[in-house]
Amino acid sequence: MTLYENLAEAIETRIRQGLYRPGDRLPSVRSLGIEHGVSLSTVQQAYRVLEDKRLAVPRAKSGYYVPETRQVPELPQATRGTQRPVDVSQWEQVLDLMSEEPSEHLTQFGRGRPDIDSPTLKPLTRALSRFGRQQSLSGLTYGSIQGNLQLREQIARLMLDSGCQTPASELIITNGCHEALSTAIRALCVPGDVVAVDSPAFHGVMQALKGFGLKALELPTDPIEGISLEALEMALEQWPIKVLQLTPSCNNPLGYSMPDHKKRALLALAQRYDLAIIEDDVYGDLAYRYPRPRTIKSFDEDGRVLLCSSFSKSIAPGLRTGWIAPGRYYDQVLHMKYMGSGPTATLPQLAMSAFIEGGHFDPHLRRMRHLYQRSRDQMIEWVGRYFPENAKASRPEGSFMLWVELEEGFDSLRLNKLLRPKGIQIAPGSIFSAAGKYRNCLRMSYAARPTPQIEAAVREVGEVAKTLLTSHD
Repeated sequence: MTLYENLAEAIETRIRQGLYRPGDRLPSVRSLGIEHGVSLSTVQQAYRVLEDKRLAVPRAKSGYYVPETRQVPELPQATRGTQRPVDVSQWEQVLDLMSEEPSEHLTQFGRGRPDIDSPTLKPLTRALSRFGRQQSLSGLTYGSIQGNLQLREQIARLMLDSGCQTPASELIITNGCHEALSTAIRALCVPGDVVAVDSPAFHGVMQALKGFGLKALELPTDPIEGISLEALEMALEQWPIKVLQLTPSCNNPLGYSMPDHKKRALLALAQRYDLAIIEDDVYGDLAYRYPRPRTIKSFDEDGRVLLCSSFSKSIAPGLRTGWIAPGRYYDQVLHMKYMGSGPTATLPQLAMSAFIEGGHFDPHLRRMRHLYQRSRDQMIEWVGRYFPENAKASRPEGSFMLWVELEEGFDSLRLNKLLRPKGIQIAPGSIFSAAGKYRNCLRMSYAARPTPQIEAAVREVGEVAKTLLTSHD
């Protein structure tokens, strides 16, 4: 065993023997280093092992503690979907969420914003500045409708990690993943068509369906493995489904990652029914495990999968730099891209290409995966400590989104309204359903690093939720 593994085992033994009780502060990194004659990094590695075993939890500027006795919340129940295609609603609620500007006076658990304060992004800001100063002003000109070739080549290389061998010539740069998804939907569907989706689903896709006059069929979804293939096959027999749209890896908001065997089975089912699949992989690079999950696209041999992604979650949303690999639908998607927004802004593409080519992307991802995983564990522990007793929480395998389920009859819209005067915002569960289901659920971002202020905000959400439940009873 390594030094840090031996040290972790020694501390674990003390915890299990009751020398450190639930809620107790564990020895500092410095004191343990002196006691055992090891480096500070060795002690830190030992504490990470204990964190993974849920035997130690960090508190900002305070050290490590033994977790409280309350158990980790149970997983949410598998969802039931809808029995028939429905029109999408909830636009006013989505608009309320998206209209809020970032502010130091608002703890924004509701928006899907990554942490952009990492020092690993400094090479990107330098690249943006450098291209902005160039006398040729290359970053201020129109680019090609397909997008910058150098960036497409870099993205094609990155896609190898997900199992995809897609040449740069088959990629189209978009204004974020949101445009990639909406362009794909518009390229394949006409008003009145039916689109099958996982449930709960990304609210941006829901609103795209609403805007294009399409109907959504929500599929039963498991919080560990994703959509029910049996339910999808029954739906394909019953309804004229044009497209399936889902986020199979590090799902938003439920957190699941569909196993490879199920992705293969899904693709086989799509081939049998000649079904197109729009795959949202925007969170795939933020998977905590290595290698990252394979995409459905990586198994696709006849071009029926349209893969959509961006750097909005892995790097920064303000770049608005995404892409789509449309497969056999390339010409339709390119036409819709031209009709919609034309070429994507050039300057962010040049900067992102330089950032990746300079070898900065992978170190940034490694850092963020580690930070988000630690934040996930802390957020789940806080939900278990401060939320109502029967609260359930997802186990995201990547990204920075947590899905929390409370008892039937709870009103997360009411919860959000009561939290706003307190400077806190959450995402009500109903915006992730075409039919407005999941009102008893909420989504919370844990991209912000755990601090006493964030902990206090989570405690406030839990306390207000308890008050609502008491008044409901």
